Amino acid sequence: MKDKVLDIAKRRGFIWGPSPNIYHGGVSGFYDWGPLGKLLKNKVESIIRKTFSFYNFWEVECPTIMPRIVWEASGHYENFTDPIIKCLKCNAIYRADNLIKELFPKEKTAGLNEKELTKIIEKKKIKCPKCESVLSDVQSYNLMMKTSVGNQEAFLRPETATTTYLLYPEYYRFFRTKLPFGVFQIGKAYRNEISPRQHVLRTREFTQAEAQLFILPEQENNFENFKEVENEELPLMPFNKPQKSMSLKQAISNKIIKKQAYGFCLYIAYQIAKQLFEEKQIRLRQHNPKEMSHYADDAWDLEIKTERFGWFEICGIHDRTDYDLKRHAEFARIKLEKPANILEIAFGLERPTYCLLENAFKEDKIRSWLHFPLNLAPIDIAVFPLVKKDKLPEKAKQVFAQVEKEFIAMYDEGFIGKLYRRMDEIGTSLCCTIDHQTLKDNTVTLREISTMQQIRVKIEDLNDIIKKILNKELEFKKAGKLI
Repeated sequence: MKDKVLDIAKRRGFIWGPSPNIYHGGVSGFYDWGPLGKLLKNKVESIIRKTFSFYNFWEVECPTIMPRIVWEASGHYENFTDPIIKCLKCNAIYRADNLIKELFPKEKTAGLNEKELTKIIEKKKIKCPKCESVLSDVQSYNLMMKTSVGNQEAFLRPETATTTYLLYPEYYRFFRTKLPFGVFQIGKAYRNEISPRQHVLRTREFTQAEAQLFILPEQENNFENFKEVENEELPLMPFNKPQKSMSLKQAISNKIIKKQAYGFCLYIAYQIAKQLFEEKQIRLRQHNPKEMSHYADDAWDLEIKTERFGWFEICGIHDRTDYDLKRHAEFARIKLEKPANILEIAFGLERPTYCLLENAFKEDKIRSWLHFPLNLAPIDIAVFPLVKKDKLPEKAKQVFAQVEKEFIAMYDEGFIGKLYRRMDEIGTSLCCTIDHQTLKDNTVTLREISTMQQIRVKIEDLNDIIKKILNKELEFKKAGKLI
């Protein structure tokens, strides 16, 4: 199944790469999002943006390059590392913990330092996968990409969060010195991964969508917005405990979640996931304390069940305490008014987009096709003339001009059966066919992808019907006369 998904992704213009492909296969960890992939990714981004905005987070945009002092303050310069190991013969480089997990899936590597990982490699007698030669001891490798600005040493940001924090004095004035307040940023980040092997789930350049709630310590357990969601149930998997669905109020009472404001952030992340995936595919898993950064008070991952990679993180929710603002104030030699704690919701856009693509793949005796949730297909509606004569193409183009004003639409001509199959393969939700009856009564055939049912609707009602179907306000078979 996974190979078929990647075949469609490549062949039909969702994901291409590694990039640049024309140069002997490209560089691992870099991918191009083709026309359909970009449309799908845009829809994921739109859901995240709208949800953050709904919960009163304000969007900002910051530079992607910062001088070294910024990353010294944030801790990235010293601590943003991966454990790597090198073959002493062929010089191949591997991420040590990943290599161990690939060969011994049950071996625990989370939170282990370089010496502990080296001991496992020696004990298991792990050799270089390429040439079966001896491997070096495990060493730390900084993941940031280095550049320069004039004669000043600088780095490409490894996440959007740090550049968001640097504006705290401006936010404080903008929000009229009242806390809590929230901001978010959507943009590129860069990590010089050693051996990225999980397609677009782990790349060297990626898009992040990170929201930051700035809040005073005394407000975290007296958070007004928590009352609105305290009875909502989430699929929680606390550290070293089985997954269980429980309300946020219950989780706070049982001390599974420490703070009301943090629980509210978990809820926001879950609400975004529910707009993209079925609830049975979603869980929130608490970090092993050894996984957490030294400054973190709590950390949970929002994970999605995939066939190819199992449970996979698409979002991290972190209680960063007041570490970031204090560090930047110290290194910038400024005094901040009311330095706040920061609660973070951090999505990577490529991961949920890939998971959507994988989950959409369907195959039966008739066709291989993609079935996206309503309103998430790259193309909402395709418009065709039944035949390329009798003035049907002219009428079809008029209908296309009408629907493309409100929806992502596509026009095509050809044999109608092949056109339907072509649209099924890329997951187009609806197809509209203009035929000879259209010229008589101004009605068209509307076809739905999952059941392949067809109804007859008036052109004057078409846009309104499409909108209601995609927004789940109207069942397809009730939208017109079944034919």
